[in-house]
Amino acid sequence: MTFSNRAPAAWRRWLLGAVLSLAAAALAHGVSESDKGFLQGRNGVQILPFLYLGAKHMVTGYDHLLFLCGVIFFLYRLKDVGMYVTLFAVGHSTTLLMGVLNGWHINAYLVDAIIGLSIVYRAFDNLGGFRTVFGVQPNKKAAVLIFGFFHGLGLATKLQDFALSQDGLIPNMLAFNVGVEIGQLLALSTIQIAMRYWRSTASFARHAVKSNFALMTAGLVLAGFQFTGFLTK
Repeated sequence: MTFSNRAPAAWRRWLLGAVLSLAAAALAHGVSESDKGFLQGRNGVQILPFLYLGAKHMVTGYDHLLFLCGVIFFLYRLKDVGMYVTLFAVGHSTTLLMGVLNGWHINAYLVDAIIGLSIVYRAFDNLGGFRTVFGVQPNKKAAVLIFGFFHGLGLATKLQDFALSQDGLIPNMLAFNVGVEIGQLLALSTIQIAMRYWRSTASFARHAVKSNFALMTAGLVLAGFQFTGFLTK
């Protein structure tokens, strides 16, 4: 895919409104007040509740899902989908678990801005931007793994804002991590089914470029909001 196609002005205006609405929803993504109260009020090993909360986080994680949509957009073989998603899961799980257990704490706005830029990167790559503009092609697998580290670190940073009990912390975080991967599998299965159906229609070829421009725009909006928060708070 290249930058040769351009969306008409009316479509771009509609896209801007849709992206702004998506950004507002995405900014609310994190841990709800009810879940926060649960996390802060529990002592000891709580495998099933943390498993559920981990899955819920991923299923409602707009930033993660947008990135994964970009990753699998042009992947047609399940083998390739599995490879890239596994790389993301390894990166995400590593920094989520190690970040909480070792107290790695980075400004949440900054990490979330990088996560927004990861969506931009993925969509730009899907559009053939690196070859067209820079004449190079970064390693796709390495990029997915590296951005997986940032996605996991973002959640680890948020979790550390809560007074998590040290009693049962390791098994609880392991359960949360497993829940995240279960949620990712469920969400990704739904996305993959929808993508396979869409690819079987004529509209995929017509709208693939526009869709990646939409992904890139959404990532830019998310990153912009987060950078603003980082600079002003």
